Amino acid sequence: MDGEAADAPIGAYSDDQDSAFTRACAFIARSGLTLEGVPTDALGSREEIDNDLGRVFAILGKAGSGKTRLLADLGKLLSEADVEQISADHDIKRSGRSTFAIVAPTNKAASVLRNRGVEATTIHRIIYTPVYDPEYEKIAEWLQDDGKGERPEHLSLVEGALDRALMFFKETKSIPAALASAGLRGSEFITGWTRRDDSIDIGLVDESSMLDDKQLEDLRRVFKTLILFGDPAQLAPVGQSDSMAFDSIPEEGKAYLHQVHRQAQGNPIIELAYAIADPSLDFEGFERLIREVAERDDRVVIAPRANPELMALSPMLVWRNATRIRLIWAFRKAYDIAETALVKGEPLICDGAEIPMKQRKKRIALEQAGLVKGAQVFYMGAGRKPGFARLYVAGAEDPQLSVASIIQIERGDDAEPIIPLAARMGAVFLHGAACTIHKAQGSQWPSVQVFAPDLYAAARSNRIENGIPLWKRLAYVAITRAQDRLFWVTRYAMSRPEAEIDPKRLIS
Repeated sequence: MDGEAADAPIGAYSDDQDSAFTRACAFIARSGLTLEGVPTDALGSREEIDNDLGRVFAILGKAGSGKTRLLADLGKLLSEADVEQISADHDIKRSGRSTFAIVAPTNKAASVLRNRGVEATTIHRIIYTPVYDPEYEKIAEWLQDDGKGERPEHLSLVEGALDRALMFFKETKSIPAALASAGLRGSEFITGWTRRDDSIDIGLVDESSMLDDKQLEDLRRVFKTLILFGDPAQLAPVGQSDSMAFDSIPEEGKAYLHQVHRQAQGNPIIELAYAIADPSLDFEGFERLIREVAERDDRVVIAPRANPELMALSPMLVWRNATRIRLIWAFRKAYDIAETALVKGEPLICDGAEIPMKQRKKRIALEQAGLVKGAQVFYMGAGRKPGFARLYVAGAEDPQLSVASIIQIERGDDAEPIIPLAARMGAVFLHGAACTIHKAQGSQWPSVQVFAPDLYAAARSNRIENGIPLWKRLAYVAITRAQDRLFWVTRYAMSRPEAEIDPKRLIS
């Protein structure tokens, strides 16, 4: 929810956007790459830039301030300057060309960018690179060379398949999409994973408020020049001592966006998000404001009951784990799901992996598939092997997979969780009908339900995080997860669903 469309004309900026964009281009110029259309007097000498700025620059602003717009425009300028974009598809670096990548911490965050026309992938898919079978390398190189050179052969390629693949590659610039058109999957050729040895010249990182210090360090190892885009009003990563990775950047290495832009103006969700910043606003005043907005705009709804049909599509956002567990069981009861069973289409949330350190390649493979902490997943049925589940990973570039899984349905009150599926090792999942606001960062959904009693409890706790009341940070993050409609749920009550969970609706 960052305001202006990613495909708006470059340069039609407000003053704060123009300043941030020019300073970002100046920062990029330290690598010797001057972008067309940037005034040369803004760049200074290379020595001055090296002295004044470090390797990391940050563009910071709240929802609706235009961060995504600037990220997209920088990506366009880099492409127009013949800088090669590195993606998760394949990793052949052309000799003599500079490189860049656009990344986000999670598949969901990356998919938000892709839905806005920005080619993006996850940090995991950039930091780790696949080791491919040589036959795959031949096909990939042939596609990237526009079909020139010796035509590769493969037993699985039927007549005309390579031509279809080349046509798809020219349209999408995606090796997996091209292979799929030829009846092949890139994953069939992967023999292992390795940490990237070569560096990438420029990295544009969205949702950088989700980064912890270790992730930022890893990114610095890969990218020579790093530009972070983040929202300082969000919640700090868990275990990060109420600070964000970009807090350590000197002030001269930051640009701030303060203005709400045209497409965000008149949006009631953005209006509420900015109202939270008023120091005099208490929780009761904020709820009054929500009611006032709901009376004049149907994009904000006061809901006396939780809607299980919405919970099947996107999780109810809560503060406390006890609330999360209670709502999950209310959801399952509403759908009359047996206590120890899983039904097709039930939502799950990845909680990491239970894999020994010596099985590092398997852990990396799961992360590459999008199964990182917080990933939204839908259960699609039992896999062919014992302990395996067929899953749909929301936002992933290749979302359907079968993986060894450990699925837990927590019961609270120190009771042992119910485990309807348990592999010896594999990806771990919790039920996804509700999740904490912390875990929802980086994700967006068309409609979002926020459980108001939990935010009231946070307000009553009088907790302060990084100088701001905790309830305000929670409320800000929760309501800005909604793209189109916000439901402010006021009571512990659940409505009855009108139909069973429909898996086709979930993945459409």
